[in-house]
Amino acid sequence: MGSNGVVEWAVVESDIGPLMLAATETGLVSVVFHATPEIRDRMLERLRARLGAEPVEAPGSARLAEPVRQLAAYFAGTLREFSLDLDWSLTAGFNRQVLRELARGVPYGAVAGYGELAERVGQPGAAQAVGAAMGSNPLPVVVPCHRVVENDGGIGGFGGGLETKRQLLALEGVLPQPLF
Repeated sequence: MGSNGVVEWAVVESDIGPLMLAATETGLVSVVFHATPEIRDRMLERLRARLGAEPVEAPGSARLAEPVRQLAAYFAGTLREFSLDLDWSLTAGFNRQVLRELARGVPYGAVAGYGELAERVGQPGAAQAVGAAMGSNPLPVVVPCHRVVENDGGIGGFGGGLETKRQLLALEGVLPQPLF
């Protein structure tokens, strides 16, 4: 990578706790939940290893301005569809295919089953692999893995924790807002 290979990152507050955002010149590359210092450091290691670049903390970064603005609008309930440039380099193969289908095909306020998503990418029977793809999603919220649920009505797992998944689904009107 040349001098363009810079990864800029920042931590922003959100309704679901601190989120760490990272972007390359291509686009948003990573969204990390519960961005405590330990989690942040682990992610910086991963970005270094996977992207071969030294991540630079840049809260005022022009690259991050639009993701920060759109996430704030999403949590405020005024944005239903993200229109961000995404860098898919932290995911590949089947996982990338599933995540791209999710980003394109499961809109705000809707949910899809793991098996349904497997069918949509031409791999019926790969529901568990879809679950693994959701678990490895480098761009949660923006690539809405919270919208993937179990076919029997169970909420399914979630890398950000079930409480976070419930909050996101409640924000989108899929679940009732918790009373307290």
